[in-house]
Amino acid sequence: MSRAVVARPGLSSRVRVAAFFRMLLLQGSWNYRTMLGSGFAFALLPALRELTSGDREALEEALGRHVEHFNAHPYLASVAVGAVLRMEADGEDAATIRKLKVALRGPLGSLGDALIWATVLPGAALASLALLWIGVAPWIAVGVFLLVFNAVHLGVRAWGFRAGLRSGRDVGRVLMVANLSRLTRRLQPAVVVLLGLFTGAVIGGDDGLVEAGPLWLGLAAAAFLAGLLGGHRTWRPAAAGTVAAIGVLALMGVIS
Repeated sequence: MSRAVVARPGLSSRVRVAAFFRMLLLQGSWNYRTMLGSGFAFALLPALRELTSGDREALEEALGRHVEHFNAHPYLASVAVGAVLRMEADGEDAATIRKLKVALRGPLGSLGDALIWATVLPGAALASLALLWIGVAPWIAVGVFLLVFNAVHLGVRAWGFRAGLRSGRDVGRVLMVANLSRLTRRLQPAVVVLLGLFTGAVIGGDDGLVEAGPLWLGLAAAAFLAGLLGGHRTWRPAAAGTVAAIGVLALMGVIS
């Protein structure tokens, strides 16, 4: 029989800070059986210890519930962590908490993939490659990528955690109001422009594909055709990796 955690007025600031920083290690114990489940329980552990007040049996039961399978985008999983913390502090029953986690998995996964992996990551990579191409020092280009990408993902984690803590079981309404899909659609044209500018610079440059010879021109034509026919279905990080690889090869003089 599942035992609900005893309701408390709220969680201490120390516990909230600990939970947030533990979320940075959410993928540290990723596995095929529970996926992010172990990391999820790890992030909740300080709060569960506080809420169970030394009751070892209640703590073990709560951890057992949260170490179960959970999968979502690792950055937007903060929404679920915050909401579950709020529900545990409010003394919600275990079945309701489990239903919320199950309901959030799909939306948080798809929203995070589209926003982070398909938009922010390739956009930051293309921006840094463009800076490198126009002659900016490599350490500055790398620094721009690290600054932009880390600022975004830490901001997303912090926003999601706060939203979950404030809303608890009603966090779905917050996601609807935030409309992350609309934000993604607004950012994607900028990424496409960056891709077009960078590709044009690589192809049209003195050491670009124009003078690469028939082999590289053939490969470039094949890649263009593949992207034209099926590129809209291959929006995951592989696209950013391909662009980065082409840029690095061009800058190193391999494509020349």
